[in-house]
Amino acid sequence: PRALIGFAGPRVIEQTIKQKLPEGFQTSEFLLKHGLIDMIVERKDLKSTVVRILNLFSSR
Repeated sequence: PRALIGFAGPRVIEQTIKQKLPEGFQTSEFLLKHGLIDMIVERKDLKSTVVRILNLFSSR
């Protein structure tokens, strides 16, 4: 939650594309809302979430 995701910072990107970027465009919440990531998981829930996802793909 509230993680910043990206290789370059907003100032570098704005200077490169010469456009103003939307507020919070590199936050996990923004990326989730715009379909670029599938979910946001709290660190304490990461292990159980990964196990649950892997179980979906494993044959029984």
